[in-house]
Amino acid sequence: MLAQPSTKYQAFPAIHLPDRQWPSRTINQPPIWMSTDLRDGNQSLFEPMNLERKMRMFRTACQIGFKEIEVGFPSASQTDFDFVRNLVDGQHIPDDVTIEVLTQARGDLVRRTFASVAGARRVIVHVYNATAPLFRNVVFQMSKSQVLELALDAVRLIQQLAQEHPQTQWVLQYSPELFTSTELEFAKEVCDAVTAQWGATPANKVILNLPATVEVSTPNIYADQIEWMHRNLARRDSIILSLHPHNDRGTAVAAAELGLMAGADRVEGCLFGNGERTGNVDLVTLALNLYTQGVNPGLDFSDINAVARTVEHFNQLPIHPRHPYVGDLVFTAFSGSHQDAIKKGFAALDKKGFWNVPYLPIDPADVGRTYDSIIRVNSQSGKGGVAYLMETEFGVVMPRRLQVEFSGEVQAYTDAHGGEMSAQDLWDLFSKAYLHTTQPLNLVEHHLIDDGLGIRLEVQAGGVTHTLSGRGNGPIDAAVHALQTLGIHVQVRSFEERSVKASDDAGNAHACAFLELVHSKGAGVERFGVGMDTNIVTASIKALINGVNRLGLG
Repeated sequence: MLAQPSTKYQAFPAIHLPDRQWPSRTINQPPIWMSTDLRDGNQSLFEPMNLERKMRMFRTACQIGFKEIEVGFPSASQTDFDFVRNLVDGQHIPDDVTIEVLTQARGDLVRRTFASVAGARRVIVHVYNATAPLFRNVVFQMSKSQVLELALDAVRLIQQLAQEHPQTQWVLQYSPELFTSTELEFAKEVCDAVTAQWGATPANKVILNLPATVEVSTPNIYADQIEWMHRNLARRDSIILSLHPHNDRGTAVAAAELGLMAGADRVEGCLFGNGERTGNVDLVTLALNLYTQGVNPGLDFSDINAVARTVEHFNQLPIHPRHPYVGDLVFTAFSGSHQDAIKKGFAALDKKGFWNVPYLPIDPADVGRTYDSIIRVNSQSGKGGVAYLMETEFGVVMPRRLQVEFSGEVQAYTDAHGGEMSAQDLWDLFSKAYLHTTQPLNLVEHHLIDDGLGIRLEVQAGGVTHTLSGRGNGPIDAAVHALQTLGIHVQVRSFEERSVKASDDAGNAHACAFLELVHSKGAGVERFGVGMDTNIVTASIKALINGVNRLGLG
């Protein structure tokens, strides 16, 4: 039994704002977006990113369209410091992108932070200190006046260091940490003192970031807090009001949306909501929510699968299959009535009108998804447990997205032939579709060279034998480059290798390789290739050729 909540937990008090305006407002333009994947997101990982992964994540954020990117906490980590210096010294920052660095309100940390970004074109220095009563009284044992002076001392030092480095355009960002647990009057007092000390003007704005460092209330109370600050802050025309919602109550997206209605200008968060504890606000969900309401978010998620696979690699965390917009199952209907409604919706869709299809709030094509996986075969629809039979009867444990793809093959077969499919029928169909393709390419043989960093392929295409060579960071990458000499350009979206639980008649265990491919010269349909062999490299090369054939290349 749970403890009696009324005697253990105190309800957060309502904000006195009887003339609140946000409930009657709508969002008609996107906020200023700030990605904190490289800082808040990175510090929450089991294994923080190394320099190579950080650089690729930075480039991904730039490609998506973020113009402000928090690149690290350079005073807290030598890895972060080195990465930020590499960005600056290597001139990796696009002219239209501003980097942001975080520091606590401590002199030595502020100085270290400035050393990390010296020479950059434009930098947001994000300084923070905790202002909530629990932290004032318990964690730091400081009075309100001491907390206020701590913030002002940091701002004065930032001003001094900024004057010493005039070649950089410096932007101040201040966060009263634990804002949602801080008395509004005191939060305003500290923020007003900061903007006054900085000399904020409409031409030299301060970013005031009001974080829900821990979600302690319902989203409407956060909105009330934001609107109260929006209406009462001094020098409001010289302030960019920023939100940083965390997701402890599971309502960060709602809090951000209501906060924007309440007067905020900017949102900080992470792709797919990664962050401390239950995460930060999910910027993908927030942006695509705006998109479905007719507001262009200004971020490019037209190939959401590529973004998802990239972020999964960087974070080494899986994205839930039911995650809004990007989960592997969000455009999948199991229910027969849902399937019927979707089919009828597509048939009746007016291509020149608004999107209006039952159960699909967004056109999957807008985010680079296809309609192939909308109708799924499973035991409820009378077609049998495809994945279950493949695993139990043949020892093949398919990746989830391959299960979706193969179910489409099964459904097409049963629609054409009728009746049920036996386990052997499934295996025969799987083998023909994924393991033993020969058109347009037929793999004759392959040889690894240069310690596996190079490869020589012999393939047949249209009755002609071709010998191809390529180099890469491993056998698969080398084979991809080799195929380019034949005019075949693919990207490997995902790669998995698994042992097949069952061995062959001779007792030899097999390795099974699964490669998910897409044409590299444009977003489009992804297809899996599968290879099976006693040697995992051979299985991988077979999977690559089979995937190319399934894409119809060659």
